Amino acid sequence: MNMNATSPARRECQLLTAAALTSVLLLAACETPPPPTASLQAAHQAIARAEQNEAGRYAPVELAEARVQLASADTAVSEKKMITAKQLADESSAEAALASARTADVKANAVNDDMRQSTATLVQEMQRNAGAQQ
Repeated sequence: MNMNATSPARRECQLLTAAALTSVLLLAACETPPPPTASLQAAHQAIARAEQNEAGRYAPVELAEARVQLASADTAVSEKKMITAKQLADESSAEAALASARTADVKANAVNDDMRQSTATLVQEMQRNAGAQQ
């Protein structure tokens, strides 16, 4: 009796096991990843921060783009395109952060301009007072 010979029943069992394993792997490969909840929440929070910082006034283009990206991310989730949804949510967060940064820059420049004007006014006042004392 040959010990290396595979019986038909054993061979059938091996084929069924291989088929089952292949089916499980194919199902796992087709499974939709979970929604990018953390990325979506981060985008919502970044937009809320930008709105609190008055980005709608100082960086409306960037804030609008962040909102569009977030809406597109929500659409991608509903279409079960989770990888695309995560990318769009991340882009939305970045755009909202840019809106906040531009807003901060505009506000800082406005403060600097006010300080320069105040300093110039003080210098003129000092020169006038110095001229009046002579």
